[in-house]
Amino acid sequence: MSSPAEYYHSLPPVSKAYGTLCLLFTAAYQLGVFDVVHIALIYKLVFSRFQVWRLITNFFFLGKFSINFGIRLLMIARYGVQLEKGPFDRPTADFLWMMIFGAFSMLVLAAIPIFWTPFLGISLVFMLVYVWSREFPNAQINIYGLMTLKAFYLPWAMLALDVIFGSPLMPDLLGIIAGHLYYFLTVLHPLATGKTLLNTPRWVHKLVARWRIGAPAPTNNRVQPERTTGVAFRGRSYRLSD
Repeated sequence: MSSPAEYYHSLPPVSKAYGTLCLLFTAAYQLGVFDVVHIALIYKLVFSRFQVWRLITNFFFLGKFSINFGIRLLMIARYGVQLEKGPFDRPTADFLWMMIFGAFSMLVLAAIPIFWTPFLGISLVFMLVYVWSREFPNAQINIYGLMTLKAFYLPWAMLALDVIFGSPLMPDLLGIIAGHLYYFLTVLHPLATGKTLLNTPRWVHKLVARWRIGAPAPTNNRVQPERTTGVAFRGRSYRLSD
């Protein structure tokens, strides 16, 4: 058994950084360092008072310390980490781009009044769950000891449980929409047409290389894992590790 410190240092960089920032933001809020109203996504203040930091800070608040907060962190630690370590050809840059694309998509959707929510952190975590469920569709998942189901159904089961327990519907729904958009553009559409609409930009690769984070880009023409996700319960063939 590894120690907590060893486990933390073993985490891939993007998932580790995001989870750590979420924990620090909530700890700072609980200690009274700031009020959440100052980091919430309020478009009127973004454009009228140029409080542009709200476009970023709202993604790092997952709520007060609670069971739900702990569950969200565990989602990052499990599903985010497995995604970052597994399905991507160039793990760090591709995973970072997925997070950036997802965040941008949610900001656009949240500008529509019916989709607006003040904090998009839960939505970003839910996007990780959705993409993970498509990459590992046949994995068996136990939900709170109540039921066991295929990972393909996990986002919908979590959505239903959140509704039953009284949590807002919109954050989860935004995560599913953004996750499906990313998966459609990077997997489903290329499978159907042979054309890729969304590639990781060069500047993201340069950023990762400059800061020397994560796995470096391969120097040889390594063959990418075969994508066979066109069928409902067939993902890219990766072994699910605990």
